[in-house]
Amino acid sequence: MNVPAVVILLGLLVFLAHALEDFFARTKVPDVLILLGLGLLLGPFSGLVHPEDLGAAGPVFTTLTLVVILFEGGLGLDLKVLGRSLGGATGLTVWSFVATMLVVTPIVRFMMGFTWLQAATLASILGGTSSAVVIPLVSRLALGERAKAILSLESALSDVLVIVVALALMGAQSKGELKVGALFGGMVAAFALAAVLGALAGVAWSLALNRLRGLQNSIFTTPAFVIVVYGLVELLGYSGAIAALALGITLGNIDALPLAFLRRTPETLASLTSTEREVFREVVFLLKTFFFVYVGISIQLSSLPLALTGLLLTAALFAVRVPVVHASLGSGHCNRFEACVAGAMTPKGLAAAVVASVPLQMGLERGLEVKLTVFAVVLFSILLASILVFLVEQGWFRPLARLLYARYGEPSPDPEVPCEP
Repeated sequence: MNVPAVVILLGLLVFLAHALEDFFARTKVPDVLILLGLGLLLGPFSGLVHPEDLGAAGPVFTTLTLVVILFEGGLGLDLKVLGRSLGGATGLTVWSFVATMLVVTPIVRFMMGFTWLQAATLASILGGTSSAVVIPLVSRLALGERAKAILSLESALSDVLVIVVALALMGAQSKGELKVGALFGGMVAAFALAAVLGALAGVAWSLALNRLRGLQNSIFTTPAFVIVVYGLVELLGYSGAIAALALGITLGNIDALPLAFLRRTPETLASLTSTEREVFREVVFLLKTFFFVYVGISIQLSSLPLALTGLLLTAALFAVRVPVVHASLGSGHCNRFEACVAGAMTPKGLAAAVVASVPLQMGLERGLEVKLTVFAVVLFSILLASILVFLVEQGWFRPLARLLYARYGEPSPDPEVPCEP
């Protein structure tokens, strides 16, 4: 496509995004389905646009989208709700990852002829959920704040788990040894230190905000700072995604944090204004629109057998999610609607797509098959998650929900019924 055509397309996408928002409000059909379909039409189906046309800008854009979505999602998390949700989110993350490893590994081993280590590597890549898909979806649903927090946190925590475990297994393939102690140590460091660095950055930025607001055109300095923090934390070898989320949580709850000693400093702690939050929501809206179109363009379906394998793995991932929800979310305080949504929230995204490209880059055996299979799962899982959310919200899933989630009660008239581990 030539430059004028690309510019026109970008402008039309913005109008389409707003039209799809209105369409979703009236019909509850997720805009993700249409945006992904448009990306598939522009990319693999018609060949009008190729991921290579965007060069290095594509991966940079997807990373920026992830960072901004996590930061904006953190701004909306209440500290008290977060405290009650962390246990449930951790349980859901761990149970989901372990179940994925146990189910996907033997399927890949016997269907694709992989070694056990190669199969476990592919399974670990599929062990998380996508923040860029989950957070926008749950923000629109009539869930209690606790359920939203659990699903949002799971998507951020699982990204780290996927990256650390998958890279460790790839290292084991190339070096012939797996250091379990180093693996667990790396996970703890990636989670804990990244969260601490993100929180400290949030406090520092709060102290600087009032001075910066005296500058002209300063509203985008906050997302710029978040991006810088993400990059620095990644360079240190920790999780920039967790740091971005922690920074957002800190800024969103700065008035509730026990920071009395800082309130005696010459600089006052400042929180974000309603105007700034609205601007960030608009930025997320635009980035999300372009992101899903880009995902559709980037999908590679050059091998029908691998695409069908990806479809089978997607079905297995959604099937195993049902017992995972039962194991990690309690029935006493989680209603059936929330359990159904949690069961549908297993789309794969940026982390899976990025990590799936590493075996090929490392020259590992079967690397291309890993990449193409994971890309197929990314596509099918996002599509299936969007469809299931639509069916659940419309009530068409209710008869099956009574069977799959019988131990959970019907939704309460109070939308803030908590979802406890």
